[in-house]
Amino acid sequence: MDNELFALVENYISKLVAQEDDVLQAVNRSIEQADMPQISISASQGKFLQLLAKLIQAGKILELGTLAGYSTIWLARALPKDGKLISIEYDEKHAAVALTNIKKAHLQERVDIRVGKALDILPQIEEKKEGPFDLIFIDADKPPYFEYFEWAIKLARPGTLIIADNVIREGKVLDAENTDERVKGVQRLNESLSKDTRVFSTIIQTVGTKEHDGMILAIVN
Repeated sequence: MDNELFALVENYISKLVAQEDDVLQAVNRSIEQADMPQISISASQGKFLQLLAKLIQAGKILELGTLAGYSTIWLARALPKDGKLISIEYDEKHAAVALTNIKKAHLQERVDIRVGKALDILPQIEEKKEGPFDLIFIDADKPPYFEYFEWAIKLARPGTLIIADNVIREGKVLDAENTDERVKGVQRLNESLSKDTRVFSTIIQTVGTKEHDGMILAIVN
């Protein structure tokens, strides 16, 4: 595959319809300055998520995996003024950087960052009846992706859109013998979709600056 061409095309798309403003550019700089992993979605992917959130008129969003708040900002900007986004981040350092970026984007009234293990926090969200959510974006550690999806179903309603990123892993999901726990985690989720009657779903391939990967798109029945 011509990764250079994919990156050039994505940059072309981003310059035309997914331009980063000063706030989003500052998020990227904060990741580098804090020596955090460069694993945020791309600008064109951020615009895609924002478009989907607007399309379904999302008023309440749940995000698993905040990192520095890049995808959080794209999604939160799709919300109405009284909308709410809860984002769960395991790493306290990452959450602190994200909170600073959220404040710079003037979105602190809409965004609530929860720090800790998602599998500990999700039951708390259910117990407090903070759902159902209109859109749920899963972009966290990969081994428990199936469990995250199960929780997404619990916190959803009919019509909720669930999106799970990084489910192709540069094609490594094709290898049934792969021992990487991240690959095995997304394989479990991908394979479960074939018989999951609770959702209407598909998987799309993505290429670009983030190389070869994919996203699950699922609507809860």
